[in-house]
Amino acid sequence: MKRIVIVLVVLVGLLVGADFGAATFAEHTVSQKAREQLGLDQDPAVSIHGFPFTLQAISGEYDHISITADGVRVQELQDISVRANLHDVKAPMSDLTSGNVDNIKIGRLVGEITLKASDIARVAPLTNIDDLRIEPSSKAYVLHGEGVDEEKAAEIEESGDDSTAGVRLSGKADVAGERIEIFAFAMIELDGTTIRITPHRLQFGNDKETTVVPEEVQQALLPNFEADINAGDMPFTVTPTAIHVASGSLTLHGEAENVTFAGVSDTFGG
Repeated sequence: MKRIVIVLVVLVGLLVGADFGAATFAEHTVSQKAREQLGLDQDPAVSIHGFPFTLQAISGEYDHISITADGVRVQELQDISVRANLHDVKAPMSDLTSGNVDNIKIGRLVGEITLKASDIARVAPLTNIDDLRIEPSSKAYVLHGEGVDEEKAAEIEESGDDSTAGVRLSGKADVAGERIEIFAFAMIELDGTTIRITPHRLQFGNDKETTVVPEEVQQALLPNFEADINAGDMPFTVTPTAIHVASGSLTLHGEAENVTFAGVSDTFGG
């Protein structure tokens, strides 16, 4: 009995090892093809979820495949983070082993890209602001400042959707010959594949201590914080439907259904 148990343990270990090796090979194949299709500088990380892999490979159906890539470059942007989750994927084993993944069918794809403040600062005219920083802000504060009661503020937040968000941009700019730190409160809005940043007001100070900025200064400096970012050329970017602002970055979310792997770059490019 002891020998039988040992043999079974060894056999299971071999099967698990073989399953792991097959999954690794498939992930490497998809990774290389994703790099080619999306024009990336490096192979993205690919994970085929679920165990055992072999049963999924035999059936040619996979519940979940994730693809991630960091440091992606698109035009002036140099450090984009990309995340994509592929659900209900149909890929015959013969296609995976031969590297022919163009016709892989993706039932549902959830894409996400994250832009860092250091990259957003490369987009004109934000290039005029030194040390650009990004922080989330409520829509009510962006539009009305401190003069809004809690009930009205809650109503403003609930009246919008996920395609808009409040943001506080800050940095240093020349004002009357002096280098001054400025805080611009703006709305970010998704317009198709364009991220539109529209500043509403400026402060010298921060969101807790408001300093009135003269109207002539407002008019002169507000355009420096107004910018459009084209998300249509970015990989894994379906037409975005939601935007989220975090400290130091903003993230776009979008989904697509019933696409092929070969069509990923076109579909995600808008």
